Amino acid sequence: MMLKLNVNDETSRLRAVVLGTAQSNGPTPTIEEAYDPKSLEHIIAGTYPLEIDMVAEMEGFHNVFKKYNVEVFRPEVIKDYNQIFTRDIGFVIDDKFVKANILPDRDRELPAIDYVLQQINPHNIISAPVNVHIEGGDVMLWNDHVFIGTYKGSDYKDYITARTNMEGVEFIKEMFPNKIVKEFDLVKSKIEPRDNALHLDCCFQPVGSSKGIIYKSGFREESDYMYLVKLFGKENLFHIEREEMYNMNSNIFSIDTNVVVSERSFKRLNNWLRSNDFVVEEISYKEIAKQEGLLRCSTLPLIRD
Repeated sequence: MMLKLNVNDETSRLRAVVLGTAQSNGPTPTIEEAYDPKSLEHIIAGTYPLEIDMVAEMEGFHNVFKKYNVEVFRPEVIKDYNQIFTRDIGFVIDDKFVKANILPDRDRELPAIDYVLQQINPHNIISAPVNVHIEGGDVMLWNDHVFIGTYKGSDYKDYITARTNMEGVEFIKEMFPNKIVKEFDLVKSKIEPRDNALHLDCCFQPVGSSKGIIYKSGFREESDYMYLVKLFGKENLFHIEREEMYNMNSNIFSIDTNVVVSERSFKRLNNWLRSNDFVVEEISYKEIAKQEGLLRCSTLPLIRD
């Protein structure tokens, strides 16, 4: 049975998804092994999440997918390896699966979903050239738009937190000439997680058919922030604050235009969502959040209606 890929936006009814796994996640990384400033903060503090807690959180997420009859694929488990954040290893635009070029330390994650890729027409699988850096957390679909987070600083190569380069943006423009591809220059920090938009979904995400969650200070250029304000309308955007951005409030996940999975501690956001007639499925995900990733990061949607 072949998978007929289809993803045109972030919020249409989800039918099939790859959900990461926290099983056999491995020991707590060393300071030198940290990929991002938030993990580093918790490694130093001795509060880095435990596998048993992360497995439980992901099962809670899996149970929500079961409730909505979503077909869920999980990566094959690699011993002592972090496979939680499947969003980074690839993404679907329309009916094409784009294999991401991610950090070299993570290059074993994609082969762990080979059994899924084998169910996709090989003509619909795109591999990026080696000079193209692009991760799924930076790629966001909105009807005829593709929003892409990037970092335009000349010191790109010095930042482990800079994950998508301008070559990645140009590659998507070439591959999808029918789309409006708009890049956003993101604020990066190697040491302060409150000032680090690791991916675009750390400072922006659409919800429903006309709304979005946004963190203004995640954008290096005010004109990029204003682009989204003009597109969505300021009254339709929920503005999060620095500490809410740090806690990953913009990294929730939509199962449908009116159904959102969110962290139960996001009180202000969840109240706003409910006041706008969303069904909010609240789960605990705060341990996984310590690795600077949340619900969107641990999903790779394959089919939406």
